[in-house]
Amino acid sequence: MSAPRARAAAVLGCLVLVALGAGACGSPSAAPTEPPSKATSAKDAGGMSALVTAARREGALTAIALPRDWANYGGLISGFEKKYGIRVRVENPDGHSEDEINAVKERGHRPDAPDVIDVGDTFARAAARQDLLARYKVLPYDSIPAEQKDTDAHWYNNYGGYISIGCDARRVKPCPETFSDLLKPVYAGRVALEGDPARSEAAFSGVFAAALANNGSFDDIQPGLDFFADLARKGNFNPLASTMETVADGRTPVSVNWDYLNLAYGQQLRDRRVDWRTAIPFDGSYAQYYAQAVSKNAPHPAAARLWQEYLFSAEGQNLRLLGYARPVLLDAMKAAGTLDLAAAARLPAVEGTPQFPTDAQLNKAWATVVKGWPRAVSG
Repeated sequence: MSAPRARAAAVLGCLVLVALGAGACGSPSAAPTEPPSKATSAKDAGGMSALVTAARREGALTAIALPRDWANYGGLISGFEKKYGIRVRVENPDGHSEDEINAVKERGHRPDAPDVIDVGDTFARAAARQDLLARYKVLPYDSIPAEQKDTDAHWYNNYGGYISIGCDARRVKPCPETFSDLLKPVYAGRVALEGDPARSEAAFSGVFAAALANNGSFDDIQPGLDFFADLARKGNFNPLASTMETVADGRTPVSVNWDYLNLAYGQQLRDRRVDWRTAIPFDGSYAQYYAQAVSKNAPHPAAARLWQEYLFSAEGQNLRLLGYARPVLLDAMKAAGTLDLAAAARLPAVEGTPQFPTDAQLNKAWATVVKGWPRAVSG
């Protein structure tokens, strides 16, 4: 076989392995060309086998703000630890995207700095601009849709969902199904977000969805702020951040949050006699994804890169489905025959093809919310 054909065959074989969700590609004896902290791909680190060996040598991974009930992080962390024998430490599991970025900035090269982040892509873009993230291409990078990744591979979206309205049907009758419903007197003091929209991507997206439901657009999020200001004036807005515990004990009986969180709460709280129901509002359909990235100063650089490979493997992406989250590689996996079709069938039906704001639109909306949110809900 000629040299060009041999190289072509090797590349084709690698692509087949990636499509099938295999965890290794390349020659096991390939010598590393870069230390893990400088590797921009598994190939740079000497191949997946070398990356796994280096990560096992480090023995640990430090993450932040990853609740086990969020998009099946419990299953992913357990799967990663079992597969590679690497302990995953999660600090401040109920933190928000802003907390993650602040930890990366403030801790620098300290050994307790986060290795990886999971943030709304608004925050990922900001972190890339601040030169906080390492450039690293996971094996299936080319299969990630163009609008869901950084062109320089500093971050890439991994999973996402739609803004929904969750409701405790035992405490609230009837359950709201649209944003306009939330303004009704029956929901006084009951409507919560996942946190402060200036710090939380989930809450920010709730404001964006409310804007779309009230004649706003990707260019104009102000109607969303006006909606929550109206909600606060009517006494319907509940300032307590919604979590599984506040849902379980009834403190946030109506929650505007991602569908995968509300759906998971419904499943996980059945044994606690909570009848939690989820509706995706047709008057404010808004979808968004969450980004993964490696910190530029990751204390465990090999484990950080291996974690990314696991999250984007067929195993990792199918585990997202078990948490009702929509994996970013869903279409590619369906074409490759590696998608868990039964788990995918549990996702709620939505109408139309989701649209996403541009970087410029997100930046403008974010600035508007940071400035306007305190005034909107101050009373």
